[in-house]
Amino acid sequence: MTKQPISVIIIEDEKEVRLGLSYIIENTDGFTCLDSFKSYEEALQSVTKPPDVLLSDIGLPGMSGIEGAKLFKRQFPSTLIIMLTVYSDDEKIFQSICAGASGYILKKAEPARIVEAIREVCEGGAPMSSEIALRVVNAFRTLAPKKHGDSGLTHREEEILDELVKGNSYKSTADHLNISIHTVRFHIRSIYEKLQVHSKSEAVAKALKQNLLP
Repeated sequence: MTKQPISVIIIEDEKEVRLGLSYIIENTDGFTCLDSFKSYEEALQSVTKPPDVLLSDIGLPGMSGIEGAKLFKRQFPSTLIIMLTVYSDDEKIFQSICAGASGYILKKAEPARIVEAIREVCEGGAPMSSEIALRVVNAFRTLAPKKHGDSGLTHREEEILDELVKGNSYKSTADHLNISIHTVRFHIRSIYEKLQVHSKSEAVAKALKQNLLP
């Protein structure tokens, strides 16, 4: 059976950037650009079929990318969201993760990196530009310090959560910890239950905000 291409919708107010991203995605094997919009106001009124991935600018006129991502995720919970932005501000990164974003890539990234990020997020990863990942790890652990151990997670669950924080996919996590993907998924369900979250991005955000990892 032929594998379906990864479907993408773009929300970007700058026309040249929007058209450039559309062209790159549409002309890359294994991808299709379903549509592109200059605002969330347009997208939320027009989109009826959820894409696999939403590639969203964060600094939009009108409704912000952060607020729009929340509404889009509520309307299409299966869609994975990657923020594409010029910002590297800690608070905006954190707000994006809390809004349901699964990845955060700077606009200056090479086109090949953006395509790679889309593929990566569909494989269970949490792609971030390296400088953003460094800011996440260094800054968010101190936002709301919490005594280690309060989460009730087991050592193995902490190891798996740490892999997710680093942006690793389930397969990479399984390889790094020398366990099966089935075991990873089993522990993920337990992590979600203990942290009272419903997605990987929520788990990562909570782990970083509350300093749950050693």
